Amino acid sequence: MTIAQPATRPANPRFSSGPCAKPPAFDLANLADAPLGRSHRSAEGKARLKAAIDRTADILGVPEGYKVGIVPASDTGAFEMAMWNLLGERPAEMLAWESFGAGWVTDVVKQLKIEAEVKTAEYGEIVDLASVDFDKDVCFTWNGTTSGVRVPNGDAIPADRKGLTLCDATSAAFAQDLPFEKLDVTTFSWQKVLGGEAAHGMIILSPRAVERLESYTPAWPLPKIFRLTKGGKLIEGVFKGETINTPSMLAVEDYLLALDWAESVGGLKGLIGRADANTAAVTAFVEAHDWIDFLATDPATRSNTSVCLKFTDARITDGATFAKAVAKRLADEGVALDIGAYRDAPAGLRIWCGSTVETSDVEALLPWIDWAFQAEIAAQTEAA
Repeated sequence: MTIAQPATRPANPRFSSGPCAKPPAFDLANLADAPLGRSHRSAEGKARLKAAIDRTADILGVPEGYKVGIVPASDTGAFEMAMWNLLGERPAEMLAWESFGAGWVTDVVKQLKIEAEVKTAEYGEIVDLASVDFDKDVCFTWNGTTSGVRVPNGDAIPADRKGLTLCDATSAAFAQDLPFEKLDVTTFSWQKVLGGEAAHGMIILSPRAVERLESYTPAWPLPKIFRLTKGGKLIEGVFKGETINTPSMLAVEDYLLALDWAESVGGLKGLIGRADANTAAVTAFVEAHDWIDFLATDPATRSNTSVCLKFTDARITDGATFAKAVAKRLADEGVALDIGAYRDAPAGLRIWCGSTVETSDVEALLPWIDWAFQAEIAAQTEAA
């Protein structure tokens, strides 16, 4: 049986959860002024890096007194840097409800080997935040990129906590309102919500985190690429554009243009609104079809960026094979690229709904998911 295809296609079929879609206004020609072949330590290079730091802080609403820095190795490098520099002074609690959070657990328990209580939840769920002891150092992801589950707010984190909170916010920054007063370390990368290029991370430190850095020396050696202090004092240059190693000035220019675009759509409020609108379109689709559902079980914890879906039709006998076949049909038609579930996550689809994605493209994609589902069900039935 031939299933009729939708008449409209997304103008941009890029729904990858990282690297993510470039801003709608992106044009390679706009990078022509990048100071290529110039040292990042030149006056012009440092000025561009400092501008990236300052404008990031301004758009995100980072409080006065916090430190914002550009570091190597994307969000992974930034979060590893935080753990290796700050953990070990007191016991830790490691929270995980998806694969990247589980990775941080492995690093702390098996590599750093510090005293840590591990609390996990299955994909689609979140740990009981009310049970967390914030007098310990607590590590967690704000938005589970591979599960589509996010922390709903910072209410569970007490203002008078004795421990530090280390938050991997890479798929949340610029799309969700992060309560920085509750976060002592916040990390993210350029290649997520603003559609920047990979390999550059950002780290935001609260005054409490800086105090820990200057009063505590870890028991393990730190490689140069991780060091944030010298002689017991914070290396201030890292937070003024004097990066630890050489950044790509082309990527820096691209990020500055993404920040221009972010300001043009209304800053943080506008960016959140765009992601919310994209997710609302998916929500309406899910509510209208009984064969698909969100992986996140609680609407209050559903991500508005990495939207993870699962097929629920009883006729599906092999969930992983079916989901891959649907994703392949969509890719083959050129209407959706890279929307299969993460390799460690339950079978399904993952649609990036971050701020750089146009709602009109999400709306155009959804009937194609219906088409691909119906076509694959028909093929499965015929094969049987």
